[in-house]
Amino acid sequence: MNSNQLPALLRPLAFSFAAALLAGCGHHDAMPPAAAPRPVAAATVRLAARDATQRTLLSGVVMSSNQVQVASRLMGYIRAIEVHEGQRVKAGQLLLQVDPSDIQGMVAQARAGLAQAQANLVDAQADYTRFGNLYKADAVTRQQWDGIQLRYKVAQQQVAAARAGYATASAQMRYASVSSPIAGVVVQKMANPGDLAAPGRPLLVVEGEGRLQVQVQAPAEVWDHVHVGDTVPVYAGAREVAGHVAEAVPVADPMSHTHTVKIDLPADAGLASGSFVRVGFALGSAPQLRVPAAAVVERAGMRGVFVVDADGIAHFRLVRLGAAGGDKVDVQAGLRPGDTVVTSHLDAVGNGVKIVGGQRG
Repeated sequence: MNSNQLPALLRPLAFSFAAALLAGCGHHDAMPPAAAPRPVAAATVRLAARDATQRTLLSGVVMSSNQVQVASRLMGYIRAIEVHEGQRVKAGQLLLQVDPSDIQGMVAQARAGLAQAQANLVDAQADYTRFGNLYKADAVTRQQWDGIQLRYKVAQQQVAAARAGYATASAQMRYASVSSPIAGVVVQKMANPGDLAAPGRPLLVVEGEGRLQVQVQAPAEVWDHVHVGDTVPVYAGAREVAGHVAEAVPVADPMSHTHTVKIDLPADAGLASGSFVRVGFALGSAPQLRVPAAAVVERAGMRGVFVVDADGIAHFRLVRLGAAGGDKVDVQAGLRPGDTVVTSHLDAVGNGVKIVGGQRG
């Protein structure tokens, strides 16, 4: 076979290859287009920053303004505690008993001292009467009579002192039984039978009926902005109530370097003593971005919102949230003014869906 015959033999193969290539191109043109994003009808809102009060949140505890720490006035071992935490008590009801053995010894000693002083007084009084008659009859000297009078006065004073000592020791016996000074609820028990009670050491805490307060410890940078009479928001979960600063202690705690601030709660606050709350203290004003609380969702354990882009496609975005107030919550990071977020039908919204529907706000 010569070189002129070779191209002629290759022509059928080239034709077959070209036909196959064209067939392939025709098949590509026949492929269906990509599926359009799934549409979801949902409301959206466009975010705008507003000049809002900048607040810092401090933790606090609700307590009654009428709270009493009960202590013993005696030094002694606790014999019995008659109440338990959560129990309601009446004013004057027995709370605990301290072993009075030491006081009983003091009472017995004071009683013996009084008896001895009274006996001395009887003897001195007899001498006073006898020597008084002798002095009138000029049977004793003036010096002797003055000595008898002095002894009689001293005996009278000793009886008065012994009687006062006995009364004091007897009164101490009453302190062996510790009673509640107010009607209320035992909210804390800080001792058990067998513990040593000492004067001034709190053993029980009784909380009476009265207005509720929140007590917080404010650092110096917050306390500088606190004024008695200020209205501050108090957050208990999703609830918000208005409190009023009733007391701001100017002296800082030497250990924590914080100031005690007490906030009165309204009568209808619906909070119980001992509840944990957060209090918002104003530190000035700054631009603040807020998002509807209904827009916040949780996906795979992470909180965020669905942001709609210019093409109407939803994208999940993580956010860091601040304080909640009413139906809105502060956004600290993750969003910008002008972002559009989805606020309804979030159970049907996912990454990549197309949001259709009107916009609010």
